[in-house]
Amino acid sequence: MILDVGCGINKLPGSLGIDRNARSRADVLCDLDHFPYPFKDSSFDGLQAIHVIEHVSDVLKTMEEFHRLVRAGGRVFLATPHYTDFSSFCDPTHKWHLNSFSFRYFGDDNAGYGYYSTARFREKKVRVKLLALWRYLGFELLVNAFPRFRRFWEHYLCFVVRGKVMEFEFEVLK
Repeated sequence: MILDVGCGINKLPGSLGIDRNARSRADVLCDLDHFPYPFKDSSFDGLQAIHVIEHVSDVLKTMEEFHRLVRAGGRVFLATPHYTDFSSFCDPTHKWHLNSFSFRYFGDDNAGYGYYSTARFREKKVRVKLLALWRYLGFELLVNAFPRFRRFWEHYLCFVVRGKVMEFEFEVLK
């Protein structure tokens, strides 16, 4: 079973959808900022949160809740705008502006910040989508094919070669 967090009107077919909006196609209505969600530990094989993480009040607690809900070895899929895309700032409901390294605190090596959370995820895939011009010129391929180039892009180029959307796939470690 897959949990579709913040499913809205485009709930993943066959999944269990949760949302706070009564006009959504959610199976369960709940406030995504109120923990715990109404499910037992390790209830799901996977979880997706498409354009949700930038709206929550606390990214760390939300990721910890995702970790609690998904079984060991299960997958968590997130999509969110890159902070250099205009959509990151033009939506007044966005509380967070993230980059492709924002979730490193939950990794195996936790980037030296393991004291923020004990929840651990193994990064399986990160995909950065760039604005069309840069995609056509091959920058998107470079950013996604070479992790060192992605770091270089984030540090030095992202305000010129702007990002659009990021997709993350994580494996839950318990």
